[in-house]
Amino acid sequence: MRADFLLHSDTARGLYESVRGLPIYDYHCHLSPKEIWEDKPFRDITNVMLDSDHYKWRLMRSAGVPEELITGHLTGAAVSDEERFRAYAGALEGAAGNPLYHWTHMELGEFFGIETPLTADNASAIRAEANARLAEGKLSPRSILEKERVRLVVTTDDPADSLEYHRLLKNANLTDLHVTPAFRPDKVLLLNRAGTPEGFKAYIEHLGDVCGAEIFNLSTLKEALERRMQFFCGMGCRFADIGIPYFPEKPGKCGRGRKTGSADNAFLSALAGKAVAPEDYSAFLWDMYLFLGKLCHDYNVLLQLHIAVMRNVNTRLFERTGPDCGGDTMADTVPLRQLADLLDALDSGSALPEMIVYSLNPAAIEPLCVVAGSFRGVRCGAAWWFCDHLSGIRDTLEIYARQGQLKSFFGMLTDSRSFLSYVRHDYFRRIACDLVAGWVDRGEYYGDAKALLEAISCGNARTFCTRS
Repeated sequence: MRADFLLHSDTARGLYESVRGLPIYDYHCHLSPKEIWEDKPFRDITNVMLDSDHYKWRLMRSAGVPEELITGHLTGAAVSDEERFRAYAGALEGAAGNPLYHWTHMELGEFFGIETPLTADNASAIRAEANARLAEGKLSPRSILEKERVRLVVTTDDPADSLEYHRLLKNANLTDLHVTPAFRPDKVLLLNRAGTPEGFKAYIEHLGDVCGAEIFNLSTLKEALERRMQFFCGMGCRFADIGIPYFPEKPGKCGRGRKTGSADNAFLSALAGKAVAPEDYSAFLWDMYLFLGKLCHDYNVLLQLHIAVMRNVNTRLFERTGPDCGGDTMADTVPLRQLADLLDALDSGSALPEMIVYSLNPAAIEPLCVVAGSFRGVRCGAAWWFCDHLSGIRDTLEIYARQGQLKSFFGMLTDSRSFLSYVRHDYFRRIACDLVAGWVDRGEYYGDAKALLEAISCGNARTFCTRS
């Protein structure tokens, strides 16, 4: 990629020079702390580029690539790394306008020094060149984090996780890198999943074993979760996430003719392997969101809500490869009244934590920003997942700017399982610099553009993560 990629004026290029070398505080990702700890050098570009990046898998599917060449490494299919890399190159070649076309070429340039556009015809030669560089043994998880000036990696972790690799990394006293967990209780909240009551019961028993206490009702569940929150905070946790495909509805607002449910009944039914009534599940979610919000408030943990998402919509794909393989989609937008009711209930109880709300459905981003602006410490997040592209990032920044103060925007995150994804922070910075430069050049902004861009590139995340 050219040095002035996405930078369309001298002002944009000057602003970009002021932020390009800033460190990265990646406050939400899905990297493996085990891989960071082991720090094994990568041996094949196919593995580091394709083994865990479901963005790339979706592109290959849309191009008609056979599933064996996409996720065959997960199911033991007899396909070579070269076949897989060539298949991806062929899919990428025709992906004009897709952010992966930009990201992949940024990855090739940044980590392998390869500036040649990737095609099906040159895929074998580019793979050989990249693997020759990998053979030097200098590209590993930690070397990537160091090269990209990553100061903080916040992984996504279940409350029952032992965090053993976080402990090892913490005790390793890494000079400039901190790897901390985020508290993500999705498995606790997903008790109404069809066909999985035995799995839920086993999970709750495991959570109880980890806590050293029996969990037999809603009260003991909350006690266990608070113990785990204490443990997570002792490991440096400052963030929590909820990313389930449901959102709570305030009791009493369930509509005419609908029953008011019982949160206790919901949990006890799930624990007994029984079907959970919809009104009970709704009451359970409301009760738990309030509890988790207060828990985050009390322990100074920022709560991130990921909404408007449907998980695993392709049954055959899910049964073959499991979750996180490219079978999730945008969902309908969450009724804004439900979000406002939740925020209001937390605020009225003096239990509203700092929050970031992300919508996978772009139609909801501006309304969410307006609702969030009614509550102190609540803001909309970066363009998420399917919105994380050139126009999506720009649109999100413009929405945030016109509905609030852009300088308070929390900044970019990777939300990725791929170590190569850190080029996306550079992608974000280029887009942000070009946007602000346009305002400056047209006389629409007279303030300190460099300070504004420093804040949204890393400053706001750094300030939150380093304050006591």
